Amino acid sequence: MKIILDIGHPKDVNVFKNTIDILQDHGHEVKLVARAKENTKRILDEYNIPCEFGPYYNTIPGKIFGILRNDIWLYKIAKKFNPDIFISPGSPYSAHVSRLLGKPHFAFIDTEIASLAIKLMLPFTDKVYTSTSFYDDLGPKQIRFDGYYELAYLHPKYFQSNKEVLIKYGLKEDYIILRLSALSSHHDIGAEGFSFKDENELKEYIVELEKYGQVIVLSEVNLGSEISDYQLEIDGQDLHNLLYFSKMYIGEGATMASESAVLGVPSIYVSNTRRGYLDELENVFGMVFTVTTKEKALEKSIEILDDDTLVDKWKEKRERLTHQKIDVTKYMVETIENNVKNIECSL
Repeated sequence: MKIILDIGHPKDVNVFKNTIDILQDHGHEVKLVARAKENTKRILDEYNIPCEFGPYYNTIPGKIFGILRNDIWLYKIAKKFNPDIFISPGSPYSAHVSRLLGKPHFAFIDTEIASLAIKLMLPFTDKVYTSTSFYDDLGPKQIRFDGYYELAYLHPKYFQSNKEVLIKYGLKEDYIILRLSALSSHHDIGAEGFSFKDENELKEYIVELEKYGQVIVLSEVNLGSEISDYQLEIDGQDLHNLLYFSKMYIGEGATMASESAVLGVPSIYVSNTRRGYLDELENVFGMVFTVTTKEKALEKSIEILDDDTLVDKWKEKRERLTHQKIDVTKYMVETIENNVKNIECSL
């Protein structure tokens, strides 16, 4: 069968990578499409995954205008490729085009606050797969599974740590990752994180954290000379190893917060927004802590870092989590192939 997979966020590349490999091994033809967002394109290039890129807009008015442009762009590609099924992490473009072509669309989503994209997609999609931790009830099209999408690529079955990354970047195993996000996605409207007044305030924050280990800053925004010594430019494929060997993650990125937790690293998510999967990771497993201000983040991080046994504790928490949750890649492959079989039977 021929499948169009529409990638949105850089995380989606990782979520679907193993699923793509297995589907192709099973004889299915998978065509990737995505918006030309810099980070998404870079990760796909690093994995050497072929993909066609459509127009990308980083402003809200641009994203609204881009709906029609992306629909037209994807329609032309799909008309030529003639897919049997569309798969996406909640792409309204794929949902729209699938309906125009009379083909099914199945969405795998995890972000409740991406409400605009969900509203634009839901009337045109056939099924929506979410974690049991997903807050919203999306109606009869929604199917829940007991897992997190991060497990599709960070479950021990698929992720193997490699200490060579520490040598590559000259790091020891006691570093703390501080992540600053651009907060430019459509679901980031109204989102607030650290809200540092200036670089001096950020520098003071880093100095406080340095009492507990080396601090490295990963940032989506340009920072000045005061912070340059702390910034680390990394290859995308090294990120999860850097998270795995870190002492703690503190940041505005929800995806990286959940990735760190799934890898067994204490994680603090700094935002006035919430995610169902992060709340479950906090309330059930005690692995992520969502706080609304930089002051609360510093207070919580010091509380955790003062515990000399934190490494062993979080590795035990990771083991408990991976035993309780399903193999998400296996679930996705079986779900897609079962839907394909249903399509074949109806032909």
